[in-house]
Amino acid sequence: MRGLVIKNTGSWYQVKTDDGDLIDCKIRGNFRLKGIRSTNPVAVGDYVFITLNPEGTAFITEIEDRKNFIIRKATNLSKQSHILAANLDQVLLIVTVARPVTSTVFIDRFLAGAEAYRVPVVLLFNKVDDLNENEVLYLNGLINLYENIGYPCFKVSAKLGVGLDAIMASINNKVTLVSGNSGVGKSTFINAILPNLKLRTAEISDMHEMGIHTTTFSEMYEIPSGGYLIDTPGIKGFGTFDMEEEEIGHYFKEIFMFSKDCKYNNCTHTHEPGCAVLKAVEEHFISVSRYQSYLSMLEDHDEGKYRKVRR
Repeated sequence: MRGLVIKNTGSWYQVKTDDGDLIDCKIRGNFRLKGIRSTNPVAVGDYVFITLNPEGTAFITEIEDRKNFIIRKATNLSKQSHILAANLDQVLLIVTVARPVTSTVFIDRFLAGAEAYRVPVVLLFNKVDDLNENEVLYLNGLINLYENIGYPCFKVSAKLGVGLDAIMASINNKVTLVSGNSGVGKSTFINAILPNLKLRTAEISDMHEMGIHTTTFSEMYEIPSGGYLIDTPGIKGFGTFDMEEEEIGHYFKEIFMFSKDCKYNNCTHTHEPGCAVLKAVEEHFISVSRYQSYLSMLEDHDEGKYRKVRR
């Protein structure tokens, strides 16, 4: 029997069968031994085959090939990954420039991870109703930066329902992952799009201006007009996983574009003579913040977080 994984609680998976039934499933013990280096070999968004048990539950016995997925380094197991979701049409990465601040390093790491697995990303700048003059200037600067690179950007206030009509048009009939740091308003946004859900939300900590986890597991929600939204727990950082050092620059669109003019094919864009990327940074064609994010990912490689290239 075939179905779609719509919820992952850590120990159980809820599968919606092709007939529309909801069945709680587990993974067979030997399923994890098939070379999947992940804390969750089955992810929300996976199409799977299940075998029913007499008591009405089932075992997941097979996963269909994925068209893509979003993956990051597991927070407590550095040699394993965690799959946020699979078979996506796009990601809405919700970010805030204040209360809490989403760092550009986090944004850039997420974008690079999405580029690696060919998942389109839309940047959703939330809480635009609660910004002072300097924060508005910073917001506009970020939007200018990322739109010039090629990432669509939207200004919204999920709390007040501002700017959501354009988002509704972009998610219809698509499978969309909603992601971002804790506290940026993911649950508030989903409630605004799907008000019948009434997802739990929490206030930001005044002391640290940090978010509090309100979503504890991943789940897909059906959009009445067609498509799904996938809600996932808020993430503090985005540890990239399973990239070769030489690949990292490929996942920064503007770095990849300028790298074609580098003197050396294996240029790391850090010190080499004739490096077109370094020249582009100096001449402000590549932003310093994006270049610093690229360097931070190279540092991950130095700490042994990427696989070695086989010669």
